[in-house]
Amino acid sequence: MPRNDNDSWDLATSVGATATMVAAARAVASKADNPLIDDPFAEPLVRAVGIDFFARWVNGDITAADVDVAEDAWGLQRMADLMSARTRYFDAFFREAMTAGITQAVILASGLDARGYRLSWPAGTTVFEIDQPLVIEFKATTLGGLGARPTADLRAVPIDLRHDWPTALRAGGFDAGRPSAWIAEGLLAFLPPEAQHRLLDSITELSAPGSRLAAEIFANPPDVNGDQAPDLLQTASERWRAHGFDIELSDLRYDVERNDVAAYLDDHGWQTDSSTLNQLLAQNGLPEIPATPANEVFTQNYYCTAIRRG
Repeated sequence: MPRNDNDSWDLATSVGATATMVAAARAVASKADNPLIDDPFAEPLVRAVGIDFFARWVNGDITAADVDVAEDAWGLQRMADLMSARTRYFDAFFREAMTAGITQAVILASGLDARGYRLSWPAGTTVFEIDQPLVIEFKATTLGGLGARPTADLRAVPIDLRHDWPTALRAGGFDAGRPSAWIAEGLLAFLPPEAQHRLLDSITELSAPGSRLAAEIFANPPDVNGDQAPDLLQTASERWRAHGFDIELSDLRYDVERNDVAAYLDDHGWQTDSSTLNQLLAQNGLPEIPATPANEVFTQNYYCTAIRRG
């Protein structure tokens, strides 16, 4: 079902299922022969959500060879590769921010992200997780049942990012007078353009000089004829449907014109540094996405870090 501005979800429905999808990819990547990441919580969280297709993938009952087409930009193996590189990127961002003396971290749309449990945070660090109330409750309950304990002062902020989350964040103890580190991982394409604009405005307003931000930016330009480029997520989900996956991924994003994130940040008091998707893959020794016309849009996705200027 296509998105609307007042929809809600859990981790098995609508856009919430994408959090389960990337957690499944982290679980598979963690079990690779020479893994680049180690997320011990991803697999049990995916099993607990109960989306059969992803549970069978993390079990090994479905493999990339069963589903993927080699030259496609998106598929099970590409997703596991991307989650290896992406997870390392955002993990490193937080480590560098903490090394620089930042002691407040904010994970926007935290989903099944377990950084509050698996990263080694310096003493005195507070980690804020913002997401839908159902998502926050499910993850906390499931991890608690596994005996997992946070490795920082972990504070949940159960609110939709389309609503007044800055007030809720402050109420949870966030101090806008101190530098903070923010991540928007796998988020922005799932917000309406106006909500993305408000989100960036709010982050800027809440960020003291020296604050840092890391984001994943999804490109969505038209093709050379002015038509929308092929939707690679739709192509993938059509293949997955034959194996029991019944969520239409292409319905979950807002594929409309929006501000370019790096350009916006540069114009609003931040200094940015960006890497393309293929650069990120290459830096981690992973296969780059082939430069074919069908893959062109996907390869324009990029990753951006920014520091708030004084």
